[in-house]
Amino acid sequence: MSFFDDNTENASGDSTGEISPGDPFFYGATHPQPYHFVEPSNNDLDVPWSWGHFFCFIPFAVLSLVFIQIVFTIYYIQTKAISPRPTQRELQQLATSKPVFAIGSMVLWYAVIFLFLYFTIRFFYNKPFWESLRWRKLNSAISKLPAQPWLYVFSGVALSFLVMLITAKVKAPDHAPIQEILKNKNMAFAFMGMAVLVAPLAEETIFRAYLYPLFARTFGVWPGIVLTAILFGIMHGAQLGWAWPIVIALTGVGVVFAFVRSRTETVLASYLMHLGYNSTLAFLFVVAYFAAKYGKISPQLH
Repeated sequence: MSFFDDNTENASGDSTGEISPGDPFFYGATHPQPYHFVEPSNNDLDVPWSWGHFFCFIPFAVLSLVFIQIVFTIYYIQTKAISPRPTQRELQQLATSKPVFAIGSMVLWYAVIFLFLYFTIRFFYNKPFWESLRWRKLNSAISKLPAQPWLYVFSGVALSFLVMLITAKVKAPDHAPIQEILKNKNMAFAFMGMAVLVAPLAEETIFRAYLYPLFARTFGVWPGIVLTAILFGIMHGAQLGWAWPIVIALTGVGVVFAFVRSRTETVLASYLMHLGYNSTLAFLFVVAYFAAKYGKISPQLH
């Protein structure tokens, strides 16, 4: 018995000359066909998340930061570091004088964001985490820029000197959080440590790995680069007391990072540039600090 009629005659009784496949199971066993796996997309902007995910990410990021800072504030109230009903001035002083609050809360916030991205990409979209975010090795076969890692580190160093040269006559306001942080030795060194060890990884993941491909896929590559850079500059605005020349310069830095990310198709390249950039600023601060301590030079950092 077969699923198809073995009779090869047509309706008029004539033979069609075709050989009937007969039983499809027997035919499949004797005529195996290769199974073709779906090839992964080569499109750099083909990421699994969408605007729906973005509109969930933003309130999650904001609310998680508020929650973390509330928890830290309650802790300092319980330890009597601040009054039970702290004023705005007390909170500002807390944020610029307590490394655990200022730096610890930011590091914890970055960790929470990573967990959000990991669980949604890995389990909701069922996609690999690092590859989806384009954290991968530099590959000369796909990169439109050189694939030597050291080149991007030294490019970040050069970029930091260029920005310092451009903003040489600009200083953040005295009341800016960055200035208050740098007045406190423990805060300053904790801040520099975070700027080198944590910030490049976290900021490149958020801006160049997560936001850039979404914006570029929707609006185009260059609008995506510029929009990502603007958000990058604005994020540092409050920290700098909204010294707009410096914020605009940092926006330009964001353009360079995003451009490198788009041309190499890996976040590793922009991360290495970011690492070189921040490491240079941190190194110069340390040099200026010890020069001020044992000499007559007053440390300043934009």
